[in-house]
Amino acid sequence: MSFLMKRYHSPGTSPGTLHKAHKIQGAPLKITLIDYTDSEFLEKTIDQPEECRDYLDRATITWIHVQGDAEPDTMHQLGNLFNLHQLALEDVINTGQRPKVDDYKDQLFVVMSHPLIENVDGGNAKISVAQLSLFVGKNFVISFHPGANDPFNPVRLRLRDAVGRIRQRGSDYLLYALLDLVIDEGFPVLENLGDEIEQLEEELLDVPTRNSLRQLHHLKRTLLIVRRMLWPQREVLNSLVRDDSGLIEEQNQIYYRDCYDHTIQIMDLIETYRDMVTGLLDIYHSSVSYRLNEVMRVLTIIATIFIPLTFIVGVYGMNFSNESSPWSMPELRWYYGYPLVWVLMIVIVGFMLYYFRRKKWF
Repeated sequence: MSFLMKRYHSPGTSPGTLHKAHKIQGAPLKITLIDYTDSEFLEKTIDQPEECRDYLDRATITWIHVQGDAEPDTMHQLGNLFNLHQLALEDVINTGQRPKVDDYKDQLFVVMSHPLIENVDGGNAKISVAQLSLFVGKNFVISFHPGANDPFNPVRLRLRDAVGRIRQRGSDYLLYALLDLVIDEGFPVLENLGDEIEQLEEELLDVPTRNSLRQLHHLKRTLLIVRRMLWPQREVLNSLVRDDSGLIEEQNQIYYRDCYDHTIQIMDLIETYRDMVTGLLDIYHSSVSYRLNEVMRVLTIIATIFIPLTFIVGVYGMNFSNESSPWSMPELRWYYGYPLVWVLMIVIVGFMLYYFRRKKWF
């Protein structure tokens, strides 16, 4: 899976270095600025971070969303404008970071994992995880998402239409709205995995194949990686609930606790699915062993049936015929000897089949 890859600088590189460690062609860069109060709303696309300077000193909430592959120059400009720490900017560029929250006195830096269903191919969804990086200050939020598709359209629509209390609260509530959306994205992803597990279970109970085993290992690996990426998010929300920086207002902490509950639910689902996949692996081995035993039982019954028949034809195949000898086979000279042998063999086969059926051996 591609999301196992992490961009990193060469060992010994100076901390806070802002250059791409690997030349990876990412999504095109798009910077969106939203500035709002409870009664005013402004949204526009900007070309350079310098265009944000006019909004720094206003008594509004400013949300800058950077979608796509951010260049080091863009990161430098945003860092200078909002006084962002170099180590945090380095973590934004070097994707694949573990979810975490760092306190830089007057601002918080949050890293989250955003699970996505990329596409559906042949009924199986390809799951990817993108890194979401967020800076939150007293009156601003800066978010970075490296993907091609902007995941925050639902939040943007709520801001435009002034739905709920989002425009009446501060930047910490906007941070909650973004985190809540990212965490809740885990539910459809896990629902898709649950559907795959259910289909695979029916297949294993019917006709297990090598492809079933490959799908089992794929699901097991996927759940392991999703767990690795989503498990630390519980710690992130727990840290935000217990925030000591003063950036999270007390009236909004209840929403962060609700978000924390969602992370618990997701982890419970992941653990349940992991146990189910482990159980399916046992079912696969049991099904294969059962089918092998069924085949061996049928072959054993066939071989057992032919043992007396082989004995009979072996005896009568010796062809010792001497009319003057009292020890010669009289049956060899019977007029109906051949059909009688066939009748005897058919009777023996019928009796054995009846006996096996009575014993419930097949």
